[in-house]
Amino acid sequence: MTDQSSLNRFSLAGRVALVTGSAQGIGRAIAIALAGAGARVACADMRADACAATAAAICAKGGDAIAVTTDVSKEADTTAAVAAVKARWGALHVLVHGAAAADPSGTVVEYSLTDWNHAIAVNLTGAFLVSKAAIPLIAQSGGGSVVLIASQLARVGSARRAVYCAIKGGLLNLARAMAIDHAGERIRVNTLSPGAIETDRMVLRFGTMEAARQALGPLHLTGTLGQPDDIASAAIYLASDASGFVTGSDLLVDGGYTAH
Repeated sequence: MTDQSSLNRFSLAGRVALVTGSAQGIGRAIAIALAGAGARVACADMRADACAATAAAICAKGGDAIAVTTDVSKEADTTAAVAAVKARWGALHVLVHGAAAADPSGTVVEYSLTDWNHAIAVNLTGAFLVSKAAIPLIAQSGGGSVVLIASQLARVGSARRAVYCAIKGGLLNLARAMAIDHAGERIRVNTLSPGAIETDRMVLRFGTMEAARQALGPLHLTGTLGQPDDIASAAIYLASDASGFVTGSDLLVDGGYTAH
């Protein structure tokens, strides 16, 4: 029988969260899940209409959310996003960085420098910029949790995914270093690494979701792709007191992809 006090450790009531990349897919699912756990949520994304739709979906269910149009590759935007959170709620306890530019397929010989730099700017430098802006407010709020969305490909290579593998591997070590640097401010920092998840990105890469399932499903021990809510559930754990003894770690939610 589950003790109610254990369940309460997953509650985010009274917490404020900022989620980047919240317009669709994993980021949207995480924003909605955090709100469902009780958090007030700032939904940040450069796609203003879709970002606003996520915030509206939260509010329609009785939650408290705002949309903040944000290009995480621009320091002025990340600073403004955190300022909007402070102006609305006066505090910040949870940061989830899920913003990610679509990475081109190719080898390092084939990439253009422009494509390489753009992917790095959003996915990795964006993590730096939003963390730089958010961490002082999280510290002022008494501490909290930073979650950087990485990937199972942070741990293993994949053909024609050089820039993606480099970015996601970088996020793992960035989180470890940040965990060390900010432990004294009661800030935990972890990465969350999904396997292949059924989002629009899969359709962009494979043409159809069915083609993605056929190509990638057998690479997972489950034989299937994951769902955005699978990652959102893990994000609640990392954001909440349930993971109070977890920092500098990577949580794999990859259907067994890296087990073989």
